[in-house]
Amino acid sequence: MKLRRHAFTGSLVALGIALAAAAPAAAQDQPRPWMDAGLAADARVKAVLAQMTEDEKLTLVFGYFGTDFAPKNGYKAPAEARQGSAGYVPGIPRLGIPPQWQTDAGVGVATQGGAARKRGRTALPSGLATAASWDVDLAHAGGAMIGAEARASGFNVMLAGGVNLMREPRNGRNFEYGGEDPLLAGTMVGAQIAGIQSNHIISTVKHYAVNDQETDRDTGNSIIDQGAARTSDLLAFQIAIEKGDPGSVMCAYNRVNGTHACEHPWLLTDVLRRDWGYKGYVMSDWGATHSTAPAANAGLDQDSGFPFDKQPYFGAPLKAAVAKGEVSAARLDAMAGAILHAMFANGLFEKPIADAPMDLAPAMLADHAEVTRRDAEGGAVLLKNRDAILPLSTMTKKIVVIGGRADKGVLAGSGSSLVYPVGGNAVPGLKPTTWPGPVMYYPDAPLAAIRAQAPGAEIVFADGGNAGSAAKLARDADVAIVFATQWAGEAFDVSLTLEDGQDKLIAAVAKANPRTVVVLETGGPVLTPWRDQVSAILAAWYPGTQGGNAIANLLFGKENPSGHLPVSFPASLDQLAKPAAPSKGDTTYGEGATVGYKWYDAKGLTPAFAFGHGLSYTEFAYSGLSARADGGTVSASFTVRNTGKVKGKAVPQLYVAGAGWEAPKRLGAFDKIALAPGEAKQVSLKIDPRLLATWDGAGNGWKIAGGTVQVMLGTSARDIVATVPVTVAPRTIAVGWRP
Repeated sequence: MKLRRHAFTGSLVALGIALAAAAPAAAQDQPRPWMDAGLAADARVKAVLAQMTEDEKLTLVFGYFGTDFAPKNGYKAPAEARQGSAGYVPGIPRLGIPPQWQTDAGVGVATQGGAARKRGRTALPSGLATAASWDVDLAHAGGAMIGAEARASGFNVMLAGGVNLMREPRNGRNFEYGGEDPLLAGTMVGAQIAGIQSNHIISTVKHYAVNDQETDRDTGNSIIDQGAARTSDLLAFQIAIEKGDPGSVMCAYNRVNGTHACEHPWLLTDVLRRDWGYKGYVMSDWGATHSTAPAANAGLDQDSGFPFDKQPYFGAPLKAAVAKGEVSAARLDAMAGAILHAMFANGLFEKPIADAPMDLAPAMLADHAEVTRRDAEGGAVLLKNRDAILPLSTMTKKIVVIGGRADKGVLAGSGSSLVYPVGGNAVPGLKPTTWPGPVMYYPDAPLAAIRAQAPGAEIVFADGGNAGSAAKLARDADVAIVFATQWAGEAFDVSLTLEDGQDKLIAAVAKANPRTVVVLETGGPVLTPWRDQVSAILAAWYPGTQGGNAIANLLFGKENPSGHLPVSFPASLDQLAKPAAPSKGDTTYGEGATVGYKWYDAKGLTPAFAFGHGLSYTEFAYSGLSARADGGTVSASFTVRNTGKVKGKAVPQLYVAGAGWEAPKRLGAFDKIALAPGEAKQVSLKIDPRLLATWDGAGNGWKIAGGTVQVMLGTSARDIVATVPVTVAPRTIAVGWRP
């Protein structure tokens, strides 16, 4: 979502509420078959549409910003909205249709920055951190938790589920998304969506599509071959929709091959509706609608977040367009029907929202703190651990903690997804304090958690502002822990170089004391020119409202790191498909589907840290890999054993390689396996056949050429432990096929 200035008609809000309330009185006494939960959603939609007036249908397709916003000519949100929220769509009381109360976003219940009072809520780690867990159950549990808080806060629509691929590692919103691989991103985000919707609320999946940078995001044009999009960005969305069945798809700000995403017939109708059979509704991002009839006829169902568009396109202009026949009555029925379908399918009628407290029960928040802490622990990635410096002993005598405001809290990403924590910002006043800020630190300080883990140690903190002083302080310590941060957020892109001289700080501390551990709190990959100088690196991402405790648990071995990278860390900018920083205008994705690790493989490049990489405090051995063609796809089996001395979780990854693909190999399947010391488990995984295929544009489907495919078992995209060939038969897969 984005805040922009333009004129608007202040009376439109009042008009919309009036239209929602207007109804033939007699209709309230008529039978309501659509309220029968035993009927299929399609039948319920048909029944209620037959009773709706045109004005009532128009009410459902137009949404309001849920927060007062003075810069928009003194905009006042509807009184029925949840103040501080993202959006509100009036209900139809005479028909029992509830309002839609909409909240951002993917890591928890966010509050808009302009709200007079902020809701203190639980924040999950960043979406990228959850993806780094490679743990589907953990993703579902996190989604269920934030969905429960949304419902308890008075919301029945959550604008979550970011699945855009990381084509541009400098994208300011990468922290909201699921990484660089369509299978991993789609699976993990889909699990989170399913968790959110288990609370009888709607989740979106966003931002559809090819929305991979923030620079010039309103008018920037993503140019990509349609076939390449099908096997990369769109496949991620397709898998997320299959796994999570989101009630809504949020279309993006950018243009795709010249046409705005929210009025793109190919994206919204041809692909989403016709090919994938999607039955939910398409809502615009806030300010992403650019027309009335073209957008409606292309497949946009709900114009969201008035007053952020240049005009209230789906307000009075849509009513006029229907009257003129520019938008047919049938199309308006389809728009309203898609919204109603999502509401019926997700229980919004049967499980109405009761109230909207500003504060949640302490017991709920305590339970949810455990959920977010487990997510932070599961997604943190141990990138390096020379000489097994980690885990630290609780008997360590002297620890120096440096930088990253580790004495105060842990960093969060900013923008519309920002969750305000109970206790407020641990470091208030950092600029920018307004959009796209504020810069937020959650009040769960790693320093305090480290002291709790090693109560007998001398623990000294330095803010890291002077590299020389920090190095001097670290020289005689048993271990130095440097916290490095990189703030990112909506509406801007970032550098991959750590800000404020942090590279120099890390290098100076490591030179003074080679027993240096670096903890990264970042929105995505960063350059690590000091990686050979330090003993250990832990990528903690943005670790959420229990991030300090999670980091300390990992450093001291109370929890064993088990995260694996969902993205590649480049060794230098010149390794990227686009070394130059994002720019305005056209962005041509000539690399096509060769995204992330596929690019490194195809170009023979060695990243600093490979996709899928992640270390543990134990060791795992893999054996007995076998593969067979099975029911039109490939299945593989193998054994994984914990050969170390502590319990841990392995992340076996199956890659597949075939002829004529965009890159030497693709991720085909994965799992996360918990093992006690000495324990072994047999694992069987099935590969989605679309990952064995190429896109056939002429046939509008997937085509497996047939022949020999190599099945590779690895612990990362670069660490392959076994390979076996398997012969697959030629096969055509329909565009709407589902696993």
